[in-house]
Amino acid sequence: MADASRPDRTRLWRGLLVGSLCLGAAASLAPFAWMLLASFMTRGETIRHVLVPEHLQWGNYLTAWREADFGHYLIVSVVIAALQVGGTLAFCTPAAYALARMDFRGRNVLFLGILATLMIPESVTMIPNFLAVSWVGDVGPIPWINNWPALTIPFMASAFSIFLLRQFFAGIPNDLWEAARLDGMGHLGFLLKIVVPLSRAPLMTVGMLALIGSWNSLAWPLLVTNTPAWRPLAVGLQQFVSEAGAEVHLQMAGAVIAIVPILLAYLLVQKEFTEGIVMSGLKG
Repeated sequence: MADASRPDRTRLWRGLLVGSLCLGAAASLAPFAWMLLASFMTRGETIRHVLVPEHLQWGNYLTAWREADFGHYLIVSVVIAALQVGGTLAFCTPAAYALARMDFRGRNVLFLGILATLMIPESVTMIPNFLAVSWVGDVGPIPWINNWPALTIPFMASAFSIFLLRQFFAGIPNDLWEAARLDGMGHLGFLLKIVVPLSRAPLMTVGMLALIGSWNSLAWPLLVTNTPAWRPLAVGLQQFVSEAGAEVHLQMAGAVIAIVPILLAYLLVQKEFTEGIVMSGLKG
């Protein structure tokens, strides 16, 4: 009897698991679905809280694009994101390699110190970072406030990215390093010719995380900029939402415009992103 009831219990638990996942997915997707539907509504339909628009108002996107000057903010966001992604890969890759493959005194202590910074809330470091970029801008050749350096350079050395890459680099077989040494290759050559080509997935994962962080940044750009010249798309959207007032349909159209580029970027690297997380030993 116990053996006969075991498949029934297995099917029951599997059904509960699938049902829970479906409910979680529905709860997560519902706000995005409403945002998309509301972006095609008229103002009257948003006031009446209808679920589906009677006619698709494609003109909402053009109106939001013009009124919020999203073209300027989009260009600024792309430039900032490109600089931050490139800088993150350029700085975090050799740092992670040194912590994973090079033996030097204090390596583990340094790595633990880097990990400890992950426990510090961003709000705690915001004011010290602001004072630092202000001072560097005053003594340096170019100003940092109201300019791209303040929006990119402080975030190019990411503790989480170093940790992610270090976990993968540490798992590369030592046989490859021994073979490279026999060929007269040093650490730099081994990193560029062996490690980097083998690390496409984790490198793309780090780049994607840097892109998402840069694209969604709001509080820091508001702190280090006071003119629209270098303000990214998130700041432009926040200002447009406050100015649009009751124009909910235009607010939702602006929100869709803001998230579409990052969704497209994620879809392009979805496979490598998932693979990079799994191969680096992170779960959850």
